[in-house]
Amino acid sequence: MALNFFDQFMSPTYMGIPLMTLALTLPWMLYPTPSDRWSHNRLITLQGWFINRFTQQLLLPLNPGGHKWALILTSLMIFLLSMNLLGLLPYTFTPTTQLSLNMGLAVPFWLATVIIGMRNQPTAALGHLLPEGTPILLIPVLIIIETISLFIRPLALGVRLTANLTAGHLFIQIIATAVFVLLPLMTTVALLTSMVLFLLTLLEIAVAMIQAYVFVLLLSLYLQENV
Repeated sequence: MALNFFDQFMSPTYMGIPLMTLALTLPWMLYPTPSDRWSHNRLITLQGWFINRFTQQLLLPLNPGGHKWALILTSLMIFLLSMNLLGLLPYTFTPTTQLSLNMGLAVPFWLATVIIGMRNQPTAALGHLLPEGTPILLIPVLIIIETISLFIRPLALGVRLTANLTAGHLFIQIIATAVFVLLPLMTTVALLTSMVLFLLTLLEIAVAMIQAYVFVLLLSLYLQENV
């Protein structure tokens, strides 16, 4: 039993070597590589179908200029989904519970969308800072508010992913600790609590999938405003 519930969110090390690199590399090793054969096995076929469907769904609201981002956004979705789900396994580490990693993903992608907007259509990009028909007296205030909201976007992306996964993992550990404590004292209550733990685990699996999708979806919406 961990002395501190938050110890599970610390970056683990082995012989002084951080295991963050292994946790970031492992998801790519689990996916089979498609071959040049005419027919593939069921796993590769299912993998290709999922990627195609997700890419089509992701590109629906985007202009043709944003379709160039299809590969990198789909790869990011698969990467986040894999890390979130693998982190639910026992004795594993979830890199996406680290705010530094999430901000390291959110800030460059957000900044890239802003730079693209400023380069391709600077008038429209700057026009988002001031809604049409704004009274003259409110123009300075609205520009400041919209600028702050623009710079808060990457922080919201990173904090949303970190907070949801951290809260879910912490809640699962608390309920699991309660089950182990109650098992020798009140077996019936422990069994009922274990059922709650099972349902909570299913919910956390859904949260891990949804949060990965929401992260990429918000990036695509930011991209849509700038292409």
